[in-house]
Amino acid sequence: MKTVEEIKAAIEAAVPGAGVEILPNASPSAQHSLLVNPAHAIAIAKFLRDDAELALDFLSNVTGVDWLDKEIVEKVKVPRQVSKTVDGVEQIVEETVEETRKHVEPGYLEAVYHLFSMKKKHGPVVIRMRTANRTDKVELPSLTPVWRSGEFQEREVFDLYGIVFTGHPDLRRLLMWPEFKDHPMRKDYVEPDDFEYEPTAHDKVLERAKAHKDREQGTGNREQAGGTR
Repeated sequence: MKTVEEIKAAIEAAVPGAGVEILPNASPSAQHSLLVNPAHAIAIAKFLRDDAELALDFLSNVTGVDWLDKEIVEKVKVPRQVSKTVDGVEQIVEETVEETRKHVEPGYLEAVYHLFSMKKKHGPVVIRMRTANRTDKVELPSLTPVWRSGEFQEREVFDLYGIVFTGHPDLRRLLMWPEFKDHPMRKDYVEPDDFEYEPTAHDKVLERAKAHKDREQGTGNREQAGGTR
């Protein structure tokens, strides 16, 4: 099979403006991946599937990754004018000082696809797409129209991470019930203590729901007592 560098070059030759980036993997597996621009993802996917040499006709799995906002701290050298006394004379001189600067790198959600060729018996080729952020711009194009095996797996990523796959034939929750709020695999997800709507509540969930109800009743009783004074 072609190297990841050769696959990148082949994609960019076949899909003008594709702008593919190699993401190196430093682990022993050295399973490098290709970051693709969502705007060209469908064209890239079709090329990978239909190219005679690659023939990546099987999508084995789709996974999600949540990347939180990251605070970047860096040391920078900047020129600064300072007052100094030289030979008894006060002068303004310029010198270089080191400053610590911080900035926040916005987080994003990522969809990861592992591709194989059943025809050529090779793979995987790993491709990734990233959302613009993890709040209000979480759309990515669905690759299910190219590889049908992605249908339920993209639904799972939508359910657990909140990536909205545009063009998906049936995008709805798969593991959580329809009324459930939030996305449990997000790194900042906070588990609620009231699961009264869970259709298959087990003992620990029921205990937590009872404790939640007891707290609510206790708060209500205190408010009533305060109002009758």
